[in-house]
Amino acid sequence: MRSFALISCYFQTLRYLKPQQIYRRIWFRLIRPQVNKRPAPKLRTLSGIFKQPARRQVSLLDAETFFFLNKPGELLSLGWDGESQQFSKLWRYSQHYFDDLNANDSAQRIEWHRSLLLRWVAENPAGIGTGWEPYPTSLRITNWVKWYCAGNILPDVCLQSLAVQARWLNQRIEWHILGNHLFANAKALMFAGTFFSGEETNNWLAKGLKIASNEVLEQVLADGGNFERSPMYHAIFLEDILDLINLAHAFPGVVPEKQVADWQRTAGRMLGWLDAMTHPDSDIAFFNDAAIGIAPDPAELAAYAKRLNISFERADSGVSSKLRMTHFPQSGYVRVAASNALALLDVAPIGPDYLPGHAHADTLSFELSLFGQRVFVNGGTSEYGAGEIRQHERGTSAHNTVAINGENSSEVWGGFRVARRAYPRDLAIEEQDDVVAVSCAHDGYTRLKGKPIHNRSWLFSNRELIVEDKVRGRYQSAYAFFHLHPAIDISSNNLGGWILHLPEGQQVCLQVEIGDARLMHSYYAPEFGKRLKSRCLKIALESNGSRVRIDWNAEK
Repeated sequence: MRSFALISCYFQTLRYLKPQQIYRRIWFRLIRPQVNKRPAPKLRTLSGIFKQPARRQVSLLDAETFFFLNKPGELLSLGWDGESQQFSKLWRYSQHYFDDLNANDSAQRIEWHRSLLLRWVAENPAGIGTGWEPYPTSLRITNWVKWYCAGNILPDVCLQSLAVQARWLNQRIEWHILGNHLFANAKALMFAGTFFSGEETNNWLAKGLKIASNEVLEQVLADGGNFERSPMYHAIFLEDILDLINLAHAFPGVVPEKQVADWQRTAGRMLGWLDAMTHPDSDIAFFNDAAIGIAPDPAELAAYAKRLNISFERADSGVSSKLRMTHFPQSGYVRVAASNALALLDVAPIGPDYLPGHAHADTLSFELSLFGQRVFVNGGTSEYGAGEIRQHERGTSAHNTVAINGENSSEVWGGFRVARRAYPRDLAIEEQDDVVAVSCAHDGYTRLKGKPIHNRSWLFSNRELIVEDKVRGRYQSAYAFFHLHPAIDISSNNLGGWILHLPEGQQVCLQVEIGDARLMHSYYAPEFGKRLKSRCLKIALESNGSRVRIDWNAEK
């Protein structure tokens, strides 16, 4: 990136931050607390019932082999820390989470777990290395306590370490990052403050409760969606809320009943939102940073909630003959269910202005499932970091929307940064018994010469979807992208259109009525560390517009 452009990106990024994010970052870098190794406080009596939490995927293949982000690694050769081109920062973080303690069939690996717990304490000196950064420390504290509450015994050295970790975290709260990191810090303080007893631990608990109370109000929107507008991070936050409810039930009387009741109501709203933003294949939609396998899947979270006696209103199944629309006005998504079809539309801001690190330039994108199979998909997320793959996956052309002049609708850069960003405008929704029409524009490209504005409309009936794009203002090039799921085959027909062949034999007709379409290679990243070859229709807008008709009424 050229110097002037880089300076502009920094300025346009920093101007959205809260002042505390800047001065707290300086404080975090300059001030390093002392490690407090005083004896651990006494344990609080676990007098209630701790229900089985949501299960994660297995990440410990044997006593020495981890499996994170679809990549194995042996502890003997890798150690716990250090830089490596083969193993990302996120992979290294995952070593220190101890998610496998609460993963599927974890009881079968209990001896491996005990050995790993002891080894972690012995090989990770207090306050030093990746494992003592606040975020992995927060997740590890939570996982160790959950493992204990499930009936396992933490060795004395681990109990002592747990107290040291909580004291360290109490002085390393991530006020400079905010968002999901801050909530994870607060959750860990509440877990440690409930697990141990005494004046010191009551202070941890009170601090965590205060942060969590404020952050739930900030991060959970009125429609139930998480403010980062990522279904994956929404699911992570929802699991956090359910874990706190579970903890409060296991240690009755420690957390105020009013607080627990608030969490239960919040969990119900979040479950409803997640259910609505889930495809018929039972996994999340891919808006902003989203991938399968990082958070527990929606069904696992729903089952966890049921064990905690939390109910929620489920979305329509999508098999009724009546067209149904659900609008989430605060988070900015629209769900349209027709016979054999489910569409999810992004008319949302990219996220909170001061925290866009998990945002993609995907404004006005959409995803569409037909006959229970994903057909049009956003590109997904396969890695973090600041490389070319990360930049592409966050970019507009990796999503089902329009790129103008080869630029991104929001200036995503540097792995987790956004400079100038798109804001939706002029949203209009019309709903009748047999038709749903949604239209919206955004101003993300008005920074370009000619100040172009992208407007998109979706027109649904029970048998078809018409997607129409228009660009007002001057521009050099504009392309609409329609990314196909890897399982979908595509061929041209005799009418100048395309036939989409679904895995179970259904055929879908796609006609480009305005615009010049060509088929190109692409890829789809459903999980971290996994990129699958796919194909994409790239449609050049003609006379400032394009129109695509998708008809799924064809028989097998």
